[in-house]
This record gives sequence, structure tokens and C-alpha cells, in this order.
Amino acid sequence: MPHRLMVNARWLRGLVLTLLLATLTVSVHARDFDAWVGELKHEARELGISDAVLEAAFADIAPIPRVIELDRSQPEFTLTFEEYLERVLPPRRVRMGRERLAAHGALLEEIGREYGVQPRFIVALWGIETDFGRITGGYPVIAALATLAHDGRRSAFFRGELLNALEILDQGHIDVAAMEGSWAGAMGQVQFMPSSFLNFAQDYDGDGRKDIWTTTADAFASAANYLARSGWNPEQTWGRKVRLPAGFDPDLVGRDMDKDLQEWQALGVRRADGRDLPAVTIRASIVQPGGPAGPAYVVYNNYHVLLKWNRSDYFATTVGTLADRIAEP
Repeated sequence: MPHRLMVNARWLRGLVLTLLLATLTVSVHARDFDAWVGELKHEARELGISDAVLEAAFADIAPIPRVIELDRSQPEFTLTFEEYLERVLPPRRVRMGRERLAAHGALLEEIGREYGVQPRFIVALWGIETDFGRITGGYPVIAALATLAHDGRRSAFFRGELLNALEILDQGHIDVAAMEGSWAGAMGQVQFMPSSFLNFAQDYDGDGRKDIWTTTADAFASAANYLARSGWNPEQTWGRKVRLPAGFDPDLVGRDMDKDLQEWQALGVRRADGRDLPAVTIRASIVQPGGPAGPAYVVYNNYHVLLKWNRSDYFATTVGTLADRIAEP
């Protein structure tokens, strides 16, 4: 019995010491974070951000451990392209896309004409980014960005985005409490980072605020403006699925290898159903997002614009595919 008591006493002392060290570590980290916030607020003031905004933005702010966990544990992409398409483009999303295109038809046509972007692409981006505004993220943007900026892994990038977010607040587009987004700070129905918001967000309804969170017109116009100013060509589509001939040279596959469509035609490339490629003069590339064994696509300028939104062949091809399926009768 005395031996057991001794062991239990040692275990208890060890547990108390561990808890004390953990508490001390948290306390030191909290003091370090508070000092860091003080320095950032000073920098923000020098950039013209008001004290009222800074006090509201940083009231009771603390790092969010879950944000660091998500940033650290991003898995390498393991889905095949076909699995990705199946997951991101279920029949429900295609059906909802058609319904949203019809429901907002007049507004989308108006915005499409003004910015030079086909409505189906606006709806496709909306659907893939937030499931048509349904899933926009529940993290407080200021706290999430402060957590990532203080963490150090990509501190310069997230510090800049945090300062941009403070500028958005200072301009009065949204209140701190309503400024929610993804764990990485992407915001609203079109998931703009703060820098993209400042560069592309639009106040389409004219109420004085660029509200990509709750105002659908502003979200649509912001997405269209992003594409238009990134080089979108309203006279072209994004690309199309194609069939490669047997023995096709794999060195010809890639975004940087562009030829006229008729050159690809001469090399034996055909539409997926075997028909000839369009008899028009368009520079195009061949991409295979899933690798040599996966489907092939001939892609145009607008595909490269979609890559500016998200630099992923999976993403750009899926947006184009959803846009096409939405427009099908």
C-alpha cells in the first residue's frame, strides 16, 4: 500500500507539473500574441485604419487552434480526376445550377452583358465555391487571419490579407461580427480573399456596400468582374472534352503547348463524340488533369482565366464542365 501511494504521489506531482508547464506555455504564447497584435494595430493605424475599427476587430481576439490544425494537416490530393468530378459535380449540383440559372436569369443576363461573362460560368463558380451560397464558412475572418499571420508558416501573406480585411471593415462594407469565411480567410458567396475583394468586389445594387456575403447581385457582379478583368473572352467557351488519336505524342500535352485548333485537327484530335473540332481560328492547348490515362480536353483562353481564380486543373476543368452541364437543355 505505501508503495502504491508513493507511485500515485509521483504520478500526481508529474501531472501537476505538466499542467503548470502547459499553462505557462499558453500564458507566454498569449502574451506573445497580444504583443504581436499591438504591433499590427500600430501598422494598421499608419495605413489609415481607424481606432474604432481596430478596437472592434481585436476586442477579445485570441488565436484559433483549429485554424492552425487545418493549415498543418492539409492532405495531399489523393482523389483521381474522375473521383473529384463525381464528388464535386453530383447530379444534385447540376440540377440546382439549372434552377439557379433560371431563377436569377434576368439579373445574370444583365450582369453578363455588362461585364462580358456568360451567366452559366458565374453560376458554376458560385456552385463550386459555396454550393450556391449555402456553405460560406463560419470562422471569424479577422481572428482566422490573425492566427495564420502570427503563426509564421506563411506570415507575410496572411499579414497582408489581415491588413486588407481591416481596410474592408474601415470602408464600411460589413461589420466585424458578420465578417465570416473559411478557416483561411476566404469570404462570402464567391470566397474572395480580402485582396481579391479590394481588387474586384462590386456594389451592384448601389447601396454603398460591396456585400458578397448576403447580396446575390453583388456576389454575381464581383465574380464577373474578376473574370472580366482577368482577361475573359465572352466570344469563346472554356474548352471541350476531346479524343486523342492512338500514339499521340505526350509531349504535346500541357498548358504551355498551344496551337491553332486546326493544327490539333490535323494531328488527329477530335471532339469526344468523334466529330471534327470547330472550324475556327482559336489558340488552344491539350490538358489531361487526371494524367495520361485520364480524359483529355482542348482548352482556350478562358480556361487560363479560371486558373487565375484557382490554380488547379481539376478546378478549372470542373468549373467549365459544370457550366456546360448547366446550359444543357
